[in-house]
Amino acid sequence: MRRRFKALIFLVGAAATLFAANYFYLSIHNPMLNENQKVVDVTRVSPQKLYEKNWQTIKNEYYDPNFNHQHWSRWKNRYQGKIKTEEDAKVAIETMLASLDDPYSRYLTKEEFAEQNTSITSKISGIGVNIANDAGKIRIISVIEDTPAQFADLKPNDVILAIDDKKVSGLSLAEVSNLVKGPVNTFVSIDILRENEKLNKKIIRKEIKIKTVKSSIDKNIGYIQISSFISSSTPNEFLEALENTQNSEGLIVDLRGNTGGLLTNAIFIANLFIDKGKLVSIVGRNGYHYDIMAQDTNLEIKKPIIFLVNGASASASEILSGAMKDYHKAKIIGTTTYGKGMVQKIIPMPNETGLNLTIAKYLTPKGKDINKKGISPDIEIKFTQEDIIAKKDVQLETAKQIMKNLISKHDSK
Repeated sequence: MRRRFKALIFLVGAAATLFAANYFYLSIHNPMLNENQKVVDVTRVSPQKLYEKNWQTIKNEYYDPNFNHQHWSRWKNRYQGKIKTEEDAKVAIETMLASLDDPYSRYLTKEEFAEQNTSITSKISGIGVNIANDAGKIRIISVIEDTPAQFADLKPNDVILAIDDKKVSGLSLAEVSNLVKGPVNTFVSIDILRENEKLNKKIIRKEIKIKTVKSSIDKNIGYIQISSFISSSTPNEFLEALENTQNSEGLIVDLRGNTGGLLTNAIFIANLFIDKGKLVSIVGRNGYHYDIMAQDTNLEIKKPIIFLVNGASASASEILSGAMKDYHKAKIIGTTTYGKGMVQKIIPMPNETGLNLTIAKYLTPKGKDINKKGISPDIEIKFTQEDIIAKKDVQLETAKQIMKNLISKHDSK
C-alpha cells in the first residue's frame, strides 16, 4: 500500500490548532513560490525597515493588483519616521493589511511565526492538552492519548487556574500555551479546578506527537477521520489508515471540523483516489494559471466511498472533497462547507517574523470557484436540537446506512 510520491508543497488552509491558528500552506513545484526560501529570516532590521519590507512584499506578491481598489503607494511613506518599536511596526503593518479587506492575510509576530513551524511538524514540547477560552476561563477541551497530561489524570472540562504559580486569568490562549510549553524532561506545576475541587498537578514535559488521522472498522465499513491537513506526517498517517481499513467493503472519510492545512496533503490524498486529470487549479495575479495534475499511483480503491463535511470543513478539506465530487469518486454527505477558495503563502520576514499573504485562488477540477460559496453536499443532513442533546451523530449514522446500500449495489455488480 505504501508508495513513494513526488513531494509537492505550497499553501491554503485554515488550520486551527491548540498552539497556532489559521496558518495555510500551498506547496508544489510552482514558479509562483520560491522553493529556496529560508524557513526563518534572522536578519535584524529596524522597525521602520520591517514595515517597509512588508509593504514591498505585499506590493510584489498580493494576488489582487488593484489592492482592494486603492493605490498601494499611499502606504509607502504613511508612517515615515513614526515607527520606533516592534509594536509600532506590528500595528502599522496590521493597519496596512486591514485596508485590503482580506481576512486571510495577516502579519505574524516572531512567536506566531515559530508556532506555524510547530504545527507543520506536529511536534510540541509540552504535556498534551487542547485548551479553549470559555467565557474567560481557560478550560481543557481534550487530552491527547498517551501523553503526560493523560498520565497525570488531567481531564476534559478541567479549568486551569495557574501555571507555575502564575494565575492565567486574563491571559490569551497563546500566553497560556507558552507557559505550559518548555524544555523536554522539565516539570510544570498546574493548578486546576475540577467541579468544586482545586487540584495541583506536577507534570513532566515531553515531545508531543500529534496524530491528525484516526481509523477504525465497524463491521464491514471502514472509517477514517482527518482532523487537520497541517501536519507533514498526515500523508503517511492516511496511508496507514488505508492499510488498517483495507479489509472493509466501504469507506467513510470524515472531514468535518477540518479547517485545512497543507495543500500538499490534500493533493496527495486526492491523488490516491484520482489517478488521472486535474486535481486543482491555482489562479494567481494577472491571470496566472497553474493546473496541478494527478500522477499514476498504481493504487486502485474500488470500494464505495463517502465523505462527511460540514460548515467547518475549509480550504484543503474543500480541495479534497471538491475533487472527489467533481470526479464522482465519492458521495458527499453533511452540510455545505466553509467556502475558502483563497491560497496563502507564509513568507519569512526580517526579525524572525512572517507574512501570511493571499497570493492566489483555487478552482476545483471542473473550474468551480467555491470562495464564499462552499461545496454543497450530495445529501444534506443537519443536526437537530434533539440530536445535539442526545449526542447523536446523525450524519455518521446516515452515512453508514447509505454505505450499506452502496455496498449491496457494489456487490451485486
